[in-house]
Amino acid sequence: MFELLNFQKFRDTPSVQFFDITVPSSNARDLVYHDGPAISPNNAQDTSWQFYLHSRQEDNLLALSGGRTFHLVNFEWDHPYHVVRLDANRHILRIPPGTFHRSESDASGSLVINQAVRTQGANVQNEFRVYNSGEIPKLRQLLASGLQPHYHGFETEYLQAA
Repeated sequence: MFELLNFQKFRDTPSVQFFDITVPSSNARDLVYHDGPAISPNNAQDTSWQFYLHSRQEDNLLALSGGRTFHLVNFEWDHPYHVVRLDANRHILRIPPGTFHRSESDASGSLVINQAVRTQGANVQNEFRVYNSGEIPKLRQLLASGLQPHYHGFETEYLQAA
C-alpha cells in the first residue's frame, strides 16, 4: 500500500532548517510545478477523472511549497480508494507501482519533488500515460459507487466539513 514517510531534520539555525530528504533507492528526479489550483492529469473532455498509473515506477513525493491532495486507487488493497493530503515539508508520499493516482493543488499552487524509483525498462512514454476512468469499467464503477475513500493527513476541521 502507499506510505507516508518521515524524513530527518539534521540542523536548525535561526530561521533556517536543514532536512535530509533522501530516498535511498531513487534513480530519477522530477520537479512538478502547479501554477494555482491545477489538477494533474486534467479531466477528460467528458469530465471523467483521469489518472496516471506507473507499472515500472514508484513515486516518492515531497511538497516543497503549497500542498496537494492525492486520489489513490489500487484494486489490490483491502480498501481500494484513498485520499491523501500532502502539505509542504511534512511527509514523503510513497506511491507503489500499479496505483492509479491524480493530484489537486491548493488555490495558490504547489511545487513537488518526486524522487522516483524506476525499474529497468521504465521510460517517460510508458510511465506517464494518462488513463481515463470513463474508459476503464472497474475504475468507473468504483468512482460511481459512492464508496467513501479513506482520508489521510487532513486536519480534523476539513474532515468534519466534507
